[in-house]
Amino acid sequence: MNEYEIAIIGGGASGLYLAAALGKGKKTVIIERGARVGKKLSATGNGQGNVANAKAGAEHYFTDDARLLSSVLERAPVERVLSAFNGLFATDEQGRIYPAGRQASSLTDCLRRKCDRSGVKTLVETRVTGLEKGFLIHTDKGVITADKAVFCAGGKAQKQFGTDGAAFDLVRALGHKVTPLFPSLVQLKTNTEYIKTLKGIRAECAVTALCGDKVLKTTRGDVIFTEYGVSGNAIFTLSSYVTDRRGCTLSLEFLPDVSESELVADIEKKKRAGYDGGELLALTLNNQIGRAVIRYADSDDARAIARAVKNFRLDVSGTLGFDYAQVTRGGVPLAEVTDNLESRLVKGLYFAGEALNADGECGGYNLHWAFASALRVADALTK
Repeated sequence: MNEYEIAIIGGGASGLYLAAALGKGKKTVIIERGARVGKKLSATGNGQGNVANAKAGAEHYFTDDARLLSSVLERAPVERVLSAFNGLFATDEQGRIYPAGRQASSLTDCLRRKCDRSGVKTLVETRVTGLEKGFLIHTDKGVITADKAVFCAGGKAQKQFGTDGAAFDLVRALGHKVTPLFPSLVQLKTNTEYIKTLKGIRAECAVTALCGDKVLKTTRGDVIFTEYGVSGNAIFTLSSYVTDRRGCTLSLEFLPDVSESELVADIEKKKRAGYDGGELLALTLNNQIGRAVIRYADSDDARAIARAVKNFRLDVSGTLGFDYAQVTRGGVPLAEVTDNLESRLVKGLYFAGEALNADGECGGYNLHWAFASALRVADALTK
């Protein structure tokens, strides 16, 4: 007789949520390589807990099977996802949902309490070294047996949380493929010729990601200039569209609510007032940004400067990598799992969360997927 009915490999957001959702009816164990479960969940949303998004739909995600992803989301609307937590939530103008207390660790604490009350066994600082059908789960502390196994080991992003991509070898050994992995929701490296003087400066922009002449995505939000390129919430969103591509460019539009003709009139007024060439955007833009834009325009012509304000381009040379990324692009293809997220290759093996080839834009979409996919597996295991 197996020790457990269900073994959950990985005690991150999806694994912990799944264990809480299973309740008291199942003898469940969570196997976590880190010192505690839910460590990454406790840090989400800059520690404020951006737990979901009210606008969650397949159009905000990247995957190999939009039909299945959409089906999973439809059966886990926001109200159902949040019902696992005890407390009040607030939604901002972008649909991002936070605990009213703005404390991500409270989400982890809530799920841990549920698991404790349900008698879920938690094994921390335990690394899974092998997985056999049946299920025999080999760890560095011995062998665990279970009727069903759920792979919730995360992706490759942020190895400080124990997700370095090595766990994918466990399912590769069982015949599963893993799509190429890329860092996503991450800072972007760009050419720095015109932004060297802007380190640490923040600006609200409308930003468009292009690949050649093709527009990939336009968004609006903060851009933070750095020594390597750009960061900020607008950049995190656009990184999802460029991380697996080459030859991409960012077009920054400063002052998206001001027309080009208004800018031209303002610049010409300053010229008549005797402003130096490098100060023609003074007051209109941050002084350092204004000077950088004028250098980029390489002209004192009002129309050329106004066009540069509206189309300040930076070529993307890469990302800051997995250590800085919030999520992983890629994973086990959805084509290799059933509608219940059960493996098509190994009966009784399920997947949830970042381990699957499904990732979302910035704004709570990825935690929403982690919880929604965990609910789909919980439904399958308890029906």
